[in-house]
Amino acid sequence: MVTAHDKIADAAIYDVADKLQTAARTRQPIAPVRAVIGADNIDAAYAVQRELIDRRVAAGGVIVGRKIGLTSPAVQRQLGVDQPDFGVLLADMEVSSTGSVPSHRLLQPKVEAEIAFVLRADLVAGFDDSEHIRAAVDYAVAALEIVDSRIRQWDITIADTVADNASAGLFMLGNRRLTLDEFEPREVTMRMYVDDQLVSHGDGSACLGDPLNALAWLARAAAAYGEPLLAGQIVLSGALGPMVVAPPGTRIHAEIAPLGLLSAHFSFLEES
Repeated sequence: MVTAHDKIADAAIYDVADKLQTAARTRQPIAPVRAVIGADNIDAAYAVQRELIDRRVAAGGVIVGRKIGLTSPAVQRQLGVDQPDFGVLLADMEVSSTGSVPSHRLLQPKVEAEIAFVLRADLVAGFDDSEHIRAAVDYAVAALEIVDSRIRQWDITIADTVADNASAGLFMLGNRRLTLDEFEPREVTMRMYVDDQLVSHGDGSACLGDPLNALAWLARAAAAYGEPLLAGQIVLSGALGPMVVAPPGTRIHAEIAPLGLLSAHFSFLEES
């Protein structure tokens, strides 16, 4: 197991977690946390993330999967980072069946269109073989990830976003399920629109060359941190193109072929 927070005192981990928790509750972004944990101290950042997730689980939250972030070169350029990261998905983050995306739960949201995998087998060891990764996937669906940052103006390094649960916010899943016998993730194409204007496009190769590469990366990283991927979990595999801002009132739809169409309306704050 990776050492969680080398040379960072527990008090600092708790302090950063407190600040991020307060930012989420009050919808008031905070200054970057890298000044406390170090801009490149990824282990300390994951320790903060784990503390935040432990608090949410203690309050009744249910872990349903993981999200992979920063897999697209376009998104890495947008945020000024150069490697993937991961965060934790909880059941109350899913808004697939709501009438609109609840803007009052968000601070400074952006949207990514991507593939979500649902696992039918644990990925705990021995997954260097790509066929092992493929065999662990039950099916895939189209997904919209609503990323959000508790860090003011998205002024983040890799440590800031990892500590902030990989800038996780909410997510939506499509209804059309395809197995890996029915499509190839790297061949998926994506077009995303805001009010019928094309604002983002890409394909499966934008996600670490193949979304299955991203899944393999996550399987290894999650196992290294002592919490491997498990059967039944959802994995948001990463953006297929640039993310777009989504203030209250935004209407988005994404075509992720062959997985289908997803639409999202971000509520006005007075509707929330």
